[in-house]
Amino acid sequence: MSNPFEWIVEPLDPKQPLKKFFNLNKLQDVRYANLPFSIRVLLEAAIRNCDEFLVKKEDVENILNWKVVQHKNVEVPFKPARVILQDFTGVPAVVDFAAMRDAVKRLGGDPEKINPICPADLVIDHSIQVDFNRRPDSLQKNQDLEFERNKERFEFLKWGSKAFKNMRIIPPGSGIIHQVNLEYLARVVMDQDGYYYPDSVVGTDSHTTMIDGLGVLGWGVGGIEAEAVMLGQPISMVLPEVVGYKLLGNPQPLVTSTDIVLTITKHLRQVGVVGKFVEFFGPGVAQLSIADRATIANMCPEYGATAAYFPVDDISIGYLIQTGRDKEKVMCTKKYLEAVGMLRDFKNSSQDPDFTQVVELDLNTVVPCCSGPKRPQDKVAVSDMKKDFETCLGAKQGFKGFQIAPERHNSTVKFNFEGCDFDLAHGSVVIAAITSCTNTSNPSVMLGAGLLAKKAVEAGLTVKPYIKTSLSPGSGVVTYYLRESGVMSYLSQLGFDVVGYGCMTCIGNSGPLPESVVEAITQGDLVAVGVLSGNRNFEGRVHPNTRANYLASPPLVIAYAIAGTVRIDFEKEPLGINASGKKIFLKDVWPTRNEIQAVERQFVIPGMFKEVYQKIETVNKSWNALDAPSDKLYTWNPKSTYIKSPPFFDGLTLALQTPKTIEDAYVLLSFGDSVTTDHISPAGNIARNSPAARYLTGRGLTPREFNSYGSRRGNDAVMARGTFANIRLVNKFIDKQGPQTVHFPSGEILDVFDAAERYKQAGHPLIVLAGKEYGAGSSRDWAAKGPFLLGVKAVLAESYERIHRSNLVGMGVIPLQYLPGEDAGTLGLTGRERYTIVIPEKLKPQMNVQIQLDTGKTFHAIMRFDTDVELTYFHNGGILNYMIRKMAS
Repeated sequence: MSNPFEWIVEPLDPKQPLKKFFNLNKLQDVRYANLPFSIRVLLEAAIRNCDEFLVKKEDVENILNWKVVQHKNVEVPFKPARVILQDFTGVPAVVDFAAMRDAVKRLGGDPEKINPICPADLVIDHSIQVDFNRRPDSLQKNQDLEFERNKERFEFLKWGSKAFKNMRIIPPGSGIIHQVNLEYLARVVMDQDGYYYPDSVVGTDSHTTMIDGLGVLGWGVGGIEAEAVMLGQPISMVLPEVVGYKLLGNPQPLVTSTDIVLTITKHLRQVGVVGKFVEFFGPGVAQLSIADRATIANMCPEYGATAAYFPVDDISIGYLIQTGRDKEKVMCTKKYLEAVGMLRDFKNSSQDPDFTQVVELDLNTVVPCCSGPKRPQDKVAVSDMKKDFETCLGAKQGFKGFQIAPERHNSTVKFNFEGCDFDLAHGSVVIAAITSCTNTSNPSVMLGAGLLAKKAVEAGLTVKPYIKTSLSPGSGVVTYYLRESGVMSYLSQLGFDVVGYGCMTCIGNSGPLPESVVEAITQGDLVAVGVLSGNRNFEGRVHPNTRANYLASPPLVIAYAIAGTVRIDFEKEPLGINASGKKIFLKDVWPTRNEIQAVERQFVIPGMFKEVYQKIETVNKSWNALDAPSDKLYTWNPKSTYIKSPPFFDGLTLALQTPKTIEDAYVLLSFGDSVTTDHISPAGNIARNSPAARYLTGRGLTPREFNSYGSRRGNDAVMARGTFANIRLVNKFIDKQGPQTVHFPSGEILDVFDAAERYKQAGHPLIVLAGKEYGAGSSRDWAAKGPFLLGVKAVLAESYERIHRSNLVGMGVIPLQYLPGEDAGTLGLTGRERYTIVIPEKLKPQMNVQIQLDTGKTFHAIMRFDTDVELTYFHNGGILNYMIRKMAS
């Protein structure tokens, strides 16, 4: 059917009649001018894609009527302009696509119908580790090891780039996905198939929201959901509430964008924005660069919102020119946004739209801060760090506690490193990493770190040699301006050599610590510290031996590296003492905002961006040399331990199976609050005593060849064994941390995978019990695929992180939620009962279902299928099964 809104289409420029756009102002609907700018993007997409099938006129009306409809849990479709993937989530997506082609062929369909319809970019940035640091050749050595470990994965991805249309691969060594998106991939306005329309994107990484800082509406989705979008399906979403976040004033001279985002993260966690859009406005926004806005938008998942949107303004347009975009296209971008009422002037309050609620922050009140020791929302002012850490030492085990006995607070352990003796204590810094898309995309904090390093070196300060220091820029542009401005040599002198272009320490690819350091930490049971300029610091994520991890700005990372401990009050205690015996304080070496801005104006120039990005797809010689097959169907290698055809579609038929009641399920695991996707499906090292290690050893691999869980996401046998394998897992059935559980029929304590296998062999279904924020953290489809393969049929939790709930739905695992005011405690659940979950024949979104226990107790829970589309996926056994049936028929 033709689009019923065709009548509002017109050329943007009468001289180019074939370049058209949907002029929303021709609707002559007064509601449009009062919509939040983020909702205007949803509206335009609905109007442009309206076909009365996937997108209906009723959907357009619901979005236009947002002010009334926002509270009514109304579902709307959204077709993003693009999809972006990183390799940890991208490899399993391409594996699924290859397996779906096989399944469609088995069902008699055309396998080449499984092909991205929506443009997709895959950036390889998650595979490189900090194996080498503090040496000039660290970058080359780490990249060589990356290719040695991941050659098979990379060959598979190169096959995918040939076999699938509309998929572009950005090779390893190019940068971090979100910075590459910001500096290069983002269009702001699309010019495609004869139409101009707003750029928008969903990505298989929760920090996709970083692009919201440039005015491109984007957020993270599960890998499973992204695959459906790539195949032309709209996202089905509940029309969100929009919290207006008003920024006022100017930041103080010593405050960085990192301090601002950590302050906002804590604030919005307190406000409560889960499942909502946050849209920034107010005169304070005009004081922030695009890099600052992107830093704030990047940590959107940490404050819990779906998107953190900064509408496009003249500063955004200027950024496009600064980063080397084509000037003629940039002018078309501005003209289009003016024509549809999407260009913002933050100083003009008459443009302020309606919001669900408004909260404010005066930027002048922000102080230098860090976050930790275990969660990104736990902000600590730098002036309070020493006191806060020492309080955490003795506090009860938890997010702000390590439960160290008071008499052990000042314990030290002597150790020898490279012929010199050192002491380690609680609070000693052993990892200091300038890393992550959050900060390395921001010239102000990166140049700030470089200038601090210069002043520190000139003052005679050093970093202890055992501290694992590293610098992993988000793109080659960063290295370019650090080198051109003359600060790179000073960073290197403090140990912050470039070690790679990728996420690295922020995602747990921190590499090994020196053995003598690990022995000292273990011997003293010390709470050693990692300080990183990242966005995630969940326990067990950064490194197994750093129990405390603090998020900090790049300059503060260097400051804590020099100090060697977080037990320091920078205002009263010196950063260090130089060879002359002079005390050097942090204030002596901290660069002013004016110093940083002067260097930035001189050295961050368009030519750098053009030079780096014009050769981004061809500059990596190792990638160019990879040989990849050109067949349309992938030839699976049964000997491969990286790439394996998954069992998700085994036995799939065209006929639907009627959902059945889950009878007498055992509880595999019982959790408290804030169980993250890192707990469920870790990305880091594979422990030598784990089920995954036993599997790989059985395939002839040595521990040195294990690589990480993240790198093996293309192999379901490894990933199923790695599910719930985090060494910091806290399961209520076990009295210590670790990836084990009780197998109730035998009473044995087993590794989680081994217990699940026992249950499966006996034909027993499984469920998981959890508290609040189940599935928080990174977008990770294996956090849903893994439990599915273990035989988990449902999760019963107090609340869910948005993306993880969507992933569970996508795999056909039922997300159940306690009724308001109820939880395991109020219901008296121990987890040792057996659970029957009654699934009625007729299902509707968010209906209550009955749960019967073998003790005779019954209660009800909400079945969190939030939309009719999600119920359709459930009836099909998951979203991918639905797509296969659709393509095959």
